[in-house]
Amino acid sequence: MEPINEESLEWTETEHGSTAFRRKQLSRAGGGERLGASLYELPPGKQSWPYHYHTGNEEAIYVLSGAGVLRIGDENEWTRYPLRAGDYVALPAGPESAHRVSNTDRGEADVDDDRAPLRYLVFSTMDDPDITVYPDSGKLGLYAGAAPGGDADERVVDGYYPRDADVSYWDDEE
Repeated sequence: MEPINEESLEWTETEHGSTAFRRKQLSRAGGGERLGASLYELPPGKQSWPYHYHTGNEEAIYVLSGAGVLRIGDENEWTRYPLRAGDYVALPAGPESAHRVSNTDRGEADVDDDRAPLRYLVFSTMDDPDITVYPDSGKLGLYAGAAPGGDADERVVDGYYPRDADVSYWDDEE
């Protein structure tokens, strides 16, 4: 593998309500297979992916510049921590590591202010299959064939479903 420089990569942009960020998938561009790495840039007053945790993959955050807030903890007991350049956070798989990053003072969407963009790296294992749990919205994300952040074209199963959806193992016809 040869080195890549983030300046040679295009940003992808995600925007939906208070969620808005730019991302460069470093690992994919560099040929990574089992370890993901992405550069994120979060504008003032915006938030990252919705509050979530993974059941099969570990993540970690390293803050490069700017300041923000990390909401972390299981759905019943969580805490907000300030983030600043140089901070590192390990996020093992499981509900105790549910998290969301915000570029705000309070960890929720604010009106635009004079804050600088929050730039940080996210590293993750790329194990497959994985289930992502979204406690605030009561959803599950299912991925098989490629982990979250992996190549969606390689997935054999993916989708988002209500967390409380349940059907019997046996069909009524059997």
